[in-house]
Amino acid sequence: MLEQNSCVPAVLEGPRTILNQRGLLVPNEAVSTLATARSSSKRPAGTLYRGNTGMWSWVLHRITGVAIYFFLLVHVLDTAMIRVSPGAYDAVMSTYKNPLMGLGETALVIAIMFHAFNGLRIILIDFWSKGAKYQRLMFWIVIALWVIGTAGFAPIHLHNVFTEPH
Repeated sequence: MLEQNSCVPAVLEGPRTILNQRGLLVPNEAVSTLATARSSSKRPAGTLYRGNTGMWSWVLHRITGVAIYFFLLVHVLDTAMIRVSPGAYDAVMSTYKNPLMGLGETALVIAIMFHAFNGLRIILIDFWSKGAKYQRLMFWIVIALWVIGTAGFAPIHLHNVFTEPH
């Protein structure tokens, strides 16, 4: 498959014409003009992700969603153990009472906060007529709310994790 900006010389048609990416014969000068116009762009041609707020919001939303899914899967399985073996359930619950799991709980709550705020942002983009226009502003509002929520939750929770007897 040809790259986005690649051109293959058309040997059978002579040196003045070449095949463009769609397989069409075009004059050599037209392709060089197109290549010059594309090369003067600030962004590299063919880049899928440009690193804008929408892309980072999308990536973080997917990562936090998958993390929350796996937490819920483990949570349902370990909670279901109480019916199978109450002793095994108690053993699993006792492993959760260590500082490493406290850090995991903190990370989980931080992920849930971002996922929830960003989910509301996505709903506004989808259902509010001006949502797409203000999506970048709403992203920074999500980040601000997430930082405020994290700053309010994490110190208190981590203090409880590391000061309470285990």
